[in-house]
Amino acid sequence: MSTVFIALQANEDTRPIIDAIVQDNPTAVVDRQPAMVKIDVPNFMIVRRETIEEHLGRAFDLQELQINLITLSGNLDEDDDTLTLRWNS
Repeated sequence: MSTVFIALQANEDTRPIIDAIVQDNPTAVVDRQPAMVKIDVPNFMIVRRETIEEHLGRAFDLQELQINLITLSGNLDEDDDTLTLRWNS
């Protein structure tokens, strides 16, 4: 089993984003550090624009993740509605 992850800056802007990612990925393991939050998920992670918008209470463009993104691990597949991380075989 491979693990993928995303690491975001720890700030008020990312709290609802992190909550949305955890909601969409029930097996997520969240590691909160003073300056960042790392979210590990076995096999694959999905980040849904719609879920983030529900948590933020406003429209959200997935490109906005770039503002607070520190790093990620896995093969990235992205469209207007979802961002998926997985290791391709």
